[in-house]
Amino acid sequence: MRDELRRPRRRRSRAALSVPAAVAALGLAATACGQAAGPDGGAEEAANTAAKVDDALVATYDGGVYVIDGTTLEVVEDLRLDGFNRLNPAGDGRHVLVSTSSGFRVLDAAGAELTDAEFEASKPGHVVRHAGKTVLFADGSGEVTSFDPGELGEGLPEAETHTTEHAHHGVAVALEGGGLATTIGDEEERTGVRILDADGEETARNERCPGVHGEETARGGALLFGCEDGALVYSGGGFTKIDSPDDYGRIGNQAGHEDSRYVLGDYKTDPEAELERPERVSVLDTAEPTLELVDLGTSYSFRSLGRGPDGEALVLGTDGAVHVIDPAAAEVTDSFPVIGEWREPLEWQQPRPTLFVRGATAYVTDPGEKRLYAVDLGSGQVRTEAALPEALNEITGV
Repeated sequence: MRDELRRPRRRRSRAALSVPAAVAALGLAATACGQAAGPDGGAEEAANTAAKVDDALVATYDGGVYVIDGTTLEVVEDLRLDGFNRLNPAGDGRHVLVSTSSGFRVLDAAGAELTDAEFEASKPGHVVRHAGKTVLFADGSGEVTSFDPGELGEGLPEAETHTTEHAHHGVAVALEGGGLATTIGDEEERTGVRILDADGEETARNERCPGVHGEETARGGALLFGCEDGALVYSGGGFTKIDSPDDYGRIGNQAGHEDSRYVLGDYKTDPEAELERPERVSVLDTAEPTLELVDLGTSYSFRSLGRGPDGEALVLGTDGAVHVIDPAAAEVTDSFPVIGEWREPLEWQQPRPTLFVRGATAYVTDPGEKRLYAVDLGSGQVRTEAALPEALNEITGV
């Protein structure tokens, strides 16, 4: 795969994209509970038996979780679950971790079953998949839980735990060859990142990253963490700081691609804003390292960032279009409308249009219209669309 995408810049009109889009039928079924594999079958046999959803998508709504067929966009299962719930792929190509009020609960997406297995956690936060491990961070306790996602399927797998010095809204990442990267902070402030070896001994730290938030990986195993004044890159056993061009230039949400040296980030410059609606995104080169800003001409939200199959950067704007950015050139090369114009709500928990990318397909939610779209990234055309019974909030897939 390549970074240097040099497609000519072109913008399509909505009329050019109009295609017949049959609304998918809604197959709503009763809530199912997960069952462990029998002693003679094993987790693999149970998984094969339970599989019934093609290219499963999982989406939250107020009061539950939908399991959706990724091809037809048909709702296969409606799983009732109270509270504000968040979603993350577990990393094994089958399961999704649902962050609930009590922990990270395991959902078998392919089997359309919400299991009873749960990693207990106080204020469950970030989930990161890297180096063959899935790492969970509990904001309320600072406990980090690391496990092999391939062992999911029959109860909870064996896990290693580490507790940070102070509880905080943080993130942790497994390192190649063992070890861990964890954020540094407490309830009052977050300052940087520390590196632990396989024995738990600290080998490096950097505290020049105020308000550290979010993490993404790039080519060669480089790790990038967002700061209120740029970003922090860990690569080759050491840290490098990328400074923002503004005194306050916050990068809090990122989208990486394992075959690209570039990381896409948001970019905010007003620390006093109740809700800043930026129109620029950041493109960070983890190899140089440098930061370039790209003006979209439209605002976006923290659920607007994604990456395409060739490493292209994607942003869902409040103009309703998906904007394609060549990260090497740091410029918009394409743009195609999908939904109508929208405005980001003040409360971050409230539904807003969301972008999820898997392979060459971009899935876009429109909670105002209770619709879901599957967009072919090669042509920019809506391949499938469907009406949903409820407005979607978060969406992910396996």
